[in-house]
Amino acid sequence: MDMKYALDFEKPLRGLIKQLDALHQLSEENHIDVSNEISAIEAKIEQTKRSIYSNLSSWQRVQLARHPLRPYSLDYVNSIFEGFREMHGDRQFRDDKSILGGTAFLDGKAVMIIAQQKGRNTKENILRNFGMPNPEGYRKALRLMKLAEKFGLPIITWVDTPGAYPGVGSEERHVAEAIAVNIREMSQMEVPIVTVVVGEGGSGGALGIAVGDRVLILENAYYSVISPESCSAILWKDRSQASKAASALRLGDQALLKRLGVVDDVIEEPMGGAQNSPEEAANSVGKAVRSHLAELVKLTKDQLLEKRYARYRTLGELNDGKVIDINEAAS
Repeated sequence: MDMKYALDFEKPLRGLIKQLDALHQLSEENHIDVSNEISAIEAKIEQTKRSIYSNLSSWQRVQLARHPLRPYSLDYVNSIFEGFREMHGDRQFRDDKSILGGTAFLDGKAVMIIAQQKGRNTKENILRNFGMPNPEGYRKALRLMKLAEKFGLPIITWVDTPGAYPGVGSEERHVAEAIAVNIREMSQMEVPIVTVVVGEGGSGGALGIAVGDRVLILENAYYSVISPESCSAILWKDRSQASKAASALRLGDQALLKRLGVVDDVIEEPMGGAQNSPEEAANSVGKAVRSHLAELVKLTKDQLLEKRYARYRTLGELNDGKVIDINEAAS
């Protein structure tokens, strides 16, 4: 675990890890046997990890979903697939770097990859627009999905965005219409679609590439109608209430998402988050993608469309009309 990027709730681990490093250094430099002390500290670290990560709040899961070292979509693509070849442009305006797309091979079989991508540093984040797609990104995604449909390639989409870009230019080029068209067209695609939410799954920005036959989510990712900051700004006129909004939205409550049918599978992460063992996380994601895709490719086109239609017609639960107090929900 890299304590340089420790989150606030992970701070208790920082002191213990410093003690462990100091003991190792003492042992090496002075040839002193401190194995008992090292074992005790290691046991304390494991106990503290279990205590912290088994009782995460909604806001803490959001923080993990945004961790700067967390594997991004392209990390999973490069780990799981072979021969990824990126394709560019929507053939109307420009190439949106916040959405990647192209062909790849999974166990020797061709698939189409559509992925939202963030950046690791300031330069990359500007290039990727902080993972917030413009309308041309969704139109590029749709162009590639139609290409996949033409050649009978399964589609695997990777969601990691706080939401579609809300800027003036994006609105002028009709971002809402681009997302709506994608939702309509994906609902009628005659090839299997598997969606994986690997980090943030914010609002229509996520849904624009997420109308899948199977929707998978990582343990510490979130999938929501709105980001906690935006929700806070609307409800309390104050973005600083984001943690309260996250609780009200029950972000990171994967059991709820699965019960409501929003997601089909929750992928377990390494202790403390995918950033602590990216290879282990990629293996888990790859196994889940292969399992669900293997089931979907057995279906005929009619069966695929029928099941997809049924999935989205029965999504969620109806409220009986009772007004929910948002402050009670957040408590």
